[in-house]
Amino acid sequence: MEFFQTNMAPIMFGGLILFLLMGFSVAFSLAAAGLAFAFVGIELGLLPATLLQALPLRIFGIMQNETLLAIPFFTFMGLILERSGMAEDLLDTIGQLFGPIRGGLAYAVIFVGAMLAATTGVVAASVISMGLISLPIMLRYGYDRRLAAGTIAASGTLAQIIPPSLVLIIMADQLGRSVGDLYKGAFIPGFVLTGLYVGYVLLITLIKPHWAPALPPEARTIREDDGSSGQRSLLVLFVVCTAAAVAFSHSRPEGTPTDENIVISMSVGVGLAFALAVANRLLRLGLLSRMAERITFVLIPPLALIFLVLGTIFLGIATPTEGGAMGAVGALVMAVARKRLALPLLRQAMDTTMKLSCFVVFILVGSTVFSLTFQGVDGPRWVEHLLSSLPGGQLGFLIVVNILIFLLAFFLDFFELSFIVVPLLAPVADKLGIDLVWFGVLLAVNMQTSFMHPPFGFALFYLRSVAPTQDYKDRVTGRQVEQVTTGQIYWGAVPFVCIQIIMIGLVIGFPGMVSGGLDRKAEVDTSNVILEVQPPEEPKKDVDMNQLFGLPEAASAASK
Repeated sequence: MEFFQTNMAPIMFGGLILFLLMGFSVAFSLAAAGLAFAFVGIELGLLPATLLQALPLRIFGIMQNETLLAIPFFTFMGLILERSGMAEDLLDTIGQLFGPIRGGLAYAVIFVGAMLAATTGVVAASVISMGLISLPIMLRYGYDRRLAAGTIAASGTLAQIIPPSLVLIIMADQLGRSVGDLYKGAFIPGFVLTGLYVGYVLLITLIKPHWAPALPPEARTIREDDGSSGQRSLLVLFVVCTAAAVAFSHSRPEGTPTDENIVISMSVGVGLAFALAVANRLLRLGLLSRMAERITFVLIPPLALIFLVLGTIFLGIATPTEGGAMGAVGALVMAVARKRLALPLLRQAMDTTMKLSCFVVFILVGSTVFSLTFQGVDGPRWVEHLLSSLPGGQLGFLIVVNILIFLLAFFLDFFELSFIVVPLLAPVADKLGIDLVWFGVLLAVNMQTSFMHPPFGFALFYLRSVAPTQDYKDRVTGRQVEQVTTGQIYWGAVPFVCIQIIMIGLVIGFPGMVSGGLDRKAEVDTSNVILEVQPPEEPKKDVDMNQLFGLPEAASAASK
């Protein structure tokens, strides 16, 4: 019994693991472990009975948390966009653009995956959309199944790190930091990871070019009247708009945050391209090719939605919750413009949003019950002693924590990791002097691997649900196409998991990738501070009220 009283915290954590291994859902396992050990602790005299009186206040605090409102807004926005046909248009158009080069379809999938991540923020929507649209085309033209499956799954998981990401909202709530700060911090790492994916595909096209062939000429449908592709006109438009964006960025005041500078400069370049495309079509100038016009008009709606959501957040115009609300309205407007908004689609999106939001809130309530008891038995102090005594200081702590998160990601998804593990790690990281915004982005990059881990990665399950399970006859070429096996999906994910591990090392080695996007705090040079001491004031003299009002001295003497 004495051993039980002394080691209540580790026994409680082991009890939670036991509940999870027995197959109970995470939310109810957390709540059950918290209540069970609370009653045991009260009976043993380790906890006061009044501890559980704080539980209703904590639950009402969750219900009053406005930050969590961003979750249903961004989820609803992503589901509407996924069903409005935006992904299909993007993949078709970008596929035509990159089609003439080796690996063009893979580049298109990565580019569209980043675009969908910046608009939807939902992994399932991105993976399923690209799996349904791109995978048959990649198989049709001879792409290696492992490369095709890995590229689609990995590109879909970009929604975990590129804002507006749901995991960053949860992370900000658990770390006690601003969602906007985590969005700004994750902005540059998200696009660096996208560049690493592109670099891997480029390496494959150089080593094994037959794995990623170019599209045949008959598959390139966007052409000019003379048979040319029209890409020269697109290149000129791109150079002009990029030059305008770069010139505008250099005109910004020195000290402007990197993310704000990028968003505004991109908005200027995109706005110029849209204005030129509209003028070319209305005035029939003939300056732009069909490819240039198609690319411009297809990219403008999602880019405008990105600015509506992320631009307003980065510029400080809107909070993440308000940005999510504007994004949801913008998604509805896009669906109406495409004539895709129908009552069944709206009902399905609202049902899915409600299920996901309830799922998150139930896990949060369960984690609150668990953390209340865990704090009562000095669990955070036990974790702090366990992790702060590691050799190597900050670096040793980061290495051990990332290995722990990577291994737990084999069995738990990012919601469960955020609610169970992050609250235990954040106080230790804060005590070691680690910036919690940077720490949150680092953990988000690591948790992204939970979607790609064979055999339990959710992105792999999503792709498996839409990949062909039997041989079929292609409707365009008429050839027999073999099925995509589960083993091919798993082996295709392994290189991208390695790339994500490399990205974790880059974030640790180059912390400026995260901190460079944050607002710079005003620096004070203490060497130039001048201290001025005011001389003491002279004592005030008593004022004779009779003299003040002009009374005679006799009256003044009488008054004294």
